[in-house]
Amino acid sequence: MSAIVQAEGLVKRYRAGGEEVRALDHVDLAIARGDFVVIAGRSGSGKTTLLNLLGALDAPDAGKLVVAGMDLVQADEAARAHFRLWRVGFVFQAYNLIRALSAWENAAFVLELRGVPKKERKKIAFAMLARVGLAGMEMRRADELSGGQQQRVAVARALAAKPELVLADEPTANLDRGNAESLVRLMRQLNEEEGITFILASHDPTVMAEARTLITLEDGRIVATESR
Repeated sequence: MSAIVQAEGLVKRYRAGGEEVRALDHVDLAIARGDFVVIAGRSGSGKTTLLNLLGALDAPDAGKLVVAGMDLVQADEAARAHFRLWRVGFVFQAYNLIRALSAWENAAFVLELRGVPKKERKKIAFAMLARVGLAGMEMRRADELSGGQQQRVAVARALAAKPELVLADEPTANLDRGNAESLVRLMRQLNEEEGITFILASHDPTVMAEARTLITLEDGRIVATESR
């Protein structure tokens, strides 16, 4: 199976309190298309930094990084923006929904940015909301939904545009155990049915238990990789 992520010697540095911190320290990584990957590690281990690099939200200071066939080190900002819009779906810890918009409008947001006509994007959004268990809630505003429902809208938004890769940063952090388990099972099901690669950053045992590949980070370095 071909790799959707190929990284060699990734380095990312930050300044903190006048000192240089290596958030990622020469990380080598290869992830196969269609995999369900969890990047685990304590807070500050580099999980979010790595996810931000994979999604072209940030750029490495050194190393090579090719994601979904694009060289993210050599790409200019216009190419990186195009990559984010057309190739990757994002699920954030804080949901990042637009509170005044309905569930379907949030689910269709990326499609709107792509210029998809309203009738078509509404049809797609309604179908995806049904897939994530929110049929009948399409017209509710985001601020009228529970935390678990909002995160399902976020998953629907990520998948509505049919990306090659979904990146999820601590997607269960604000959910109770029941909603967390339900959400991760849903994401694993969508991964298996759609063949979309999922990469989740999490220290939640509920999430880690569903990983097909578990990668553990410590102090910016990969210390273990487990295939299941």
